[in-house]
Amino acid sequence: MSGHSKWSKIKRGKAVEDAKRGAVFTKVGNQIALAARSGTDPLMNPLLAMAIEKAKTANMPNSNIQRAIARVADKNSTQLHEVTYEGYGPGGVAIIVECATDNTNRTYPEVKTVFTKRGGSIAEKGAVAYQFDHKGVIHVQATGEEALLTIIDAGAEDALEEDGEIIVYTDSKNLAKVRDIIISAGLKVTEAGLSYEPNTTVELDKEKLGKAVNLLEALEEIDDVVNTYTNLA
Repeated sequence: MSGHSKWSKIKRGKAVEDAKRGAVFTKVGNQIALAARSGTDPLMNPLLAMAIEKAKTANMPNSNIQRAIARVADKNSTQLHEVTYEGYGPGGVAIIVECATDNTNRTYPEVKTVFTKRGGSIAEKGAVAYQFDHKGVIHVQATGEEALLTIIDAGAEDALEEDGEIIVYTDSKNLAKVRDIIISAGLKVTEAGLSYEPNTTVELDKEKLGKAVNLLEALEEIDDVVNTYTNLA
């Protein structure tokens, strides 16, 4: 693994700012509702437990968290669907857009319009996804060889030290197990979740890079968008 891209770092910084002003609640609430479809008990559903942790990090009130979980059992509530769109941005960068929506007839045109207006184009399913691997990614607040060895022993596929933390990559099916072992070893996990990691990355000149980031930021502003991934270096 080559480490997180410029966009990954920009997105994480933006998430911190969004959390401060509560703008992240809709997106995190949707992630909780989707995860809860596999079980509403976080003790039995590790993906739900991680979504709840993310919500608490964003200072989301417990009442909001419980409403998002309850949405799964509420037959009168419009149910969310998980939808993934693929496309290309300026300079040919590949982009995957994960959405949680109760109306794909609304979401698809919104996503397509952003691609078109920002110098990109939406693609057929599978046209982009083959350039990525679905991985578990864990951020650990630690540095040094001892911590790296502990993480590798926990079952990580790869780990690298970057910007004062260790980024851990796992098989998607082993994410929760590796995360729990790392925590049990006394290391602090600040974030964990599933991600699409590019097989190779693309570098752009300053002008195209700016346009690509603008496109990605515009996609993130859509309420139904949960996550964006790119092979931008």
